[in-house]
Amino acid sequence: MSAPGKPFALRGRTLSFCDDPFRVRPDEAVRANDDGAVVVADGRIVEVGPAHETLARHPGVAVETYGADALIMAGFVDSHAHYPQMEVIGSYGEQLLEWLNVYTFPAETKYSDRQYARAEADAYLDFCLANGVTTASVYCATYPTSVDALFEGALERGMRMAAGKNLMDRFAPAALCDTAETGYRDSKALIDKWHGRGRLSYAVTPRFAITSSPEQLEAAGALWREHPTTLMQTHMSENLAEIAWARGLYPDAPDYLGAYERYGLIGEGANFGHCVHLTEREIARLTETGSGVSHCPTSNAFIGSGLFDMQGLRDCATPLSVGLATDIGGGSSMSMFDTMKAAYEVAQLRGYSLHPVKAFWLATQGSADVLRVADRIGNLAAGYEADMIVLDLKSTPLIAHRMRTANDLFEALFVQMILADDRAVRATYVAGRKLHDRDEIRAEG
Repeated sequence: MSAPGKPFALRGRTLSFCDDPFRVRPDEAVRANDDGAVVVADGRIVEVGPAHETLARHPGVAVETYGADALIMAGFVDSHAHYPQMEVIGSYGEQLLEWLNVYTFPAETKYSDRQYARAEADAYLDFCLANGVTTASVYCATYPTSVDALFEGALERGMRMAAGKNLMDRFAPAALCDTAETGYRDSKALIDKWHGRGRLSYAVTPRFAITSSPEQLEAAGALWREHPTTLMQTHMSENLAEIAWARGLYPDAPDYLGAYERYGLIGEGANFGHCVHLTEREIARLTETGSGVSHCPTSNAFIGSGLFDMQGLRDCATPLSVGLATDIGGGSSMSMFDTMKAAYEVAQLRGYSLHPVKAFWLATQGSADVLRVADRIGNLAAGYEADMIVLDLKSTPLIAHRMRTANDLFEALFVQMILADDRAVRATYVAGRKLHDRDEIRAEG
């Protein structure tokens, strides 16, 4: 794949955000050019605008032209994923707690092997790029080697990636358990080694309040306070049986969130996965503290957890910060198109129609906001890091046929989010480097 060199430009249809479509009308939230250009230099976007005007201001720049059937936009941002679970994606027939014991824990025990972990990390990152995902927030296994493997692969590719080792000291196989002390020590060493290196961020990662004792949650809170530029990620309110168990383990807490709140695991940079069954107090506290949540629609449907309330949490007077997430392997696809489609279907079941501009915003700027990097990634705009994807708007015969009657950009976006898959991703650029080229791979094949 290509390496960075002189400034260059991409030419085709372009899509940028100029506002949050949950706050303003969708047509006021986007800037689009039917014939646009994106100029890139030193890994950053220099200018986006109409092709003739933009290219005239950059004479001599090398131009890669994709044409009218291509859409150039920011790379997708996946705000919640488990790379060690990639090998159990699409496994049959369990709900959350059973899923962990039957599929997840056996898979994660393999990641103590450094060579195995690195091979799987490389496969995960390459699948991300093939699906147009340029950034993700990732749960590794409890073994530090699993974090090293992912960060090594991400650093080599120049990807912006957040990750952390699972903190888990109870209710799991002994081979996967750490302790409050060893989890703190190992995480601190990983922060010192990786956080802020290249485009990498560490996420303090207590798996959830069930598999972390109060002592471990206290240690996780102390670790996050000591390293305030790191992120914090965990799970909450995914499944009714899980909620009941957590409430029983923390009887003095007012609710599930209270178990985290007591130990300082709340605030900007906190990323709570799922949040399907929140109480009014939890919603208020998440909003007040600037915490974020990750909507994992394919996972919530596949494991039977419930229906996320997008309207009540995001399209409301006091919105939460919400990102969109694949949650592999409970999630059933690494494609953000499948994830947006599932988010639309879940919203429909709750009587709310998720506009395609809002879905694409959640998959880019929304997720970037949860990860505290919305000023750097998730938009095709001057000054942003040049993490970009080029979408083929006619990637299959069915989509090409349907696109003949798509009357405007919004309908074209909706067709993509309902019908497209990884075949729609023609190219993926990370910090200005083309790391995935669909046509080149097809030619090699």
